[in-house]
Amino acid sequence: MASPPDTSKTTKLERYNSYIRRVNSTKLMAASFKLLFRATLLIALVLIFFFTLNYPPLSSSDNPHHVHTHHNFLSSAFYGSGASWEKQVRHSSTPRRPNGFSVLVTGAGGFVGTHCSLALKKRGDGVLGLDNFNDYYDPSLKRARQALLSKHEIFIVEGDLNDGPLLTKLFDIVPFTHILHLAAQAGVRYAMQNPQSYIRSNIAGFVNLLEIAKAADPQPAIVWASSSSVYGLNTENPFSELHRTDQPASLYAATKKAGEEIAHTYNHIYGLSLTGLRFFTVYGPWGRPDMAYFFFTKDILQGKPINIYQTQDDKEVARDFTYIDDVVKGCVGALDTAEKSTGSGGKKRGPAQLRIYNLGNTSPVPVGRLVGILEGLLNVKAKKHIIKMPRNGDVPYTHANVSLAYRDFGYKPTTDLATGLRKFVKWYVSYYGIQTRVKKETLKSSGESD
Repeated sequence: MASPPDTSKTTKLERYNSYIRRVNSTKLMAASFKLLFRATLLIALVLIFFFTLNYPPLSSSDNPHHVHTHHNFLSSAFYGSGASWEKQVRHSSTPRRPNGFSVLVTGAGGFVGTHCSLALKKRGDGVLGLDNFNDYYDPSLKRARQALLSKHEIFIVEGDLNDGPLLTKLFDIVPFTHILHLAAQAGVRYAMQNPQSYIRSNIAGFVNLLEIAKAADPQPAIVWASSSSVYGLNTENPFSELHRTDQPASLYAATKKAGEEIAHTYNHIYGLSLTGLRFFTVYGPWGRPDMAYFFFTKDILQGKPINIYQTQDDKEVARDFTYIDDVVKGCVGALDTAEKSTGSGGKKRGPAQLRIYNLGNTSPVPVGRLVGILEGLLNVKAKKHIIKMPRNGDVPYTHANVSLAYRDFGYKPTTDLATGLRKFVKWYVSYYGIQTRVKKETLKSSGESD
């Protein structure tokens, strides 16, 4: 009888193989856990880096008046390294007419910046925008302006004036012939709540821009927005560029006056061609919600009361309201007559142009009259509260003498307040989709292009 086969060796081999598989499985799991841990750690570090760049420090939340600027790494020099991004920058800034300008428009997502960008692009100039889209007022309005510019092939780089590497990158890509510097922290009253925002934008930001411009080769000619606020407590009328501007009534006005002195310094030392424009209460379609004509319209339609200021001696407050189309013509005229800067690589080669102009309407209108025009256009009676003007930096009266701008580049405002407000109201009810009792003839009679 045959003996049974010896299976002990087979059993031992199977046990050994099973052991090896368990060991290998354990090693594989350990390696997988290590890899997963490292990947998780890397993702966590990337997220921390991203949130650090994208969100303001926690301490800023203690300040209820902080203006948030939407920084992110896509709007810094990192963003500027992409071939697609550079292509957009070049395409937007390339002129389409012979001898056309290549203009960097700062604050292009703002009210005046949007209108000027469209006007320059329409005539064949190259236009590149720069804006930080902060939340001083509703950013969605700025984004809507951005979308409007995009339809006309105008690209806005999202970034801040104080981002030196980004500005340097832009000047490396584009040899700008001109800068139209309109970016600023606006508003007279807000300066009492958040003074630092005015220093960061209107002074530090302006200096940073000038530092980049002075080192450019060739240096661009610069036209920039000052303000009628620099006249401050001046009592001579109408306001002339020859009048004193050393008595500012608000921090906003002081920063704009500082800008004028800084412009003088960079012109004197580095040969930068600089033209400052003192705007007088600009209004119109796509305007700023913090301006009286804008929030008066909103409050009247919503049945809310509005405050109309009087001076301490019971006089009406009046403003030289200037329609946006007239201001745009002034800005373009200043660009067209700006002489070339005389410096190169930060060194002055000869005397350079330095100018300052008023851009106003030359016909002050009492705020009460403004309200009356809006009541007629909206077909709604305003609930008016007449109160004394608080000491918040506002001045009681502005009136522009524009003879210098007329002499040098033919500036001549042509839009009266009633006509300009009619165009604004037409835009307002359309943009916000408001079903109102606005007179049909109001909309029909403003059929001109805005």
